[in-house]
Amino acid sequence: MSKIDQSLFRAQEHETLEEACPQCGSGLVMRHVGKHSFIGCSGYPSCDYTRPVKGHESAILKVLDEALCPECGSVLAVKQGRFGMFIGCTAFPNCHYIADDKEEKDTGMPCPSCGEGELLERVNRFGKTFFACDQYPKCKYVVNDPPVRESCPECGWGIMVKKSVKGKTLLKCPVKGCSGQKPLAE
Repeated sequence: MSKIDQSLFRAQEHETLEEACPQCGSGLVMRHVGKHSFIGCSGYPSCDYTRPVKGHESAILKVLDEALCPECGSVLAVKQGRFGMFIGCTAFPNCHYIADDKEEKDTGMPCPSCGEGELLERVNRFGKTFFACDQYPKCKYVVNDPPVRESCPECGWGIMVKKSVKGKTLLKCPVKGCSGQKPLAE
């Protein structure tokens, strides 16, 4: 499988659509005004053609001929959807593959809840880091602070988390109701 260029997730210059304006023949581009997006002619102001980006529809900005979908083998494309730019399969709606621009990091720490999975470092859509079991949706264990492979001295839970309290870093038990904590051994 070929690697996807991660800079495509951030590129604003790829917003030119691969279709022509029905009025003048110039290229169409994705335009953004406030929180709203629409498709307009690149020949503006001499051509005033516009059309809305409807509902859940996505517009293909650029086809990536060298990148193939790992699920169905079709070509991938940079698309503009209602949540911004993404890389997805051109065979949609038959294939729902979307390339992930965020790498998951394995912490190497077993999940204390199910005992089968491992905790992965993930990033939510707002950029906040959290740690979740890789057995999701079977196990929905999540902690927001970095886990440490040390059992709680009070309740015996399999991990503790690093917390900064008044400028000091402590290990605290993530179990609600447990007050187990201790200073971080440096």
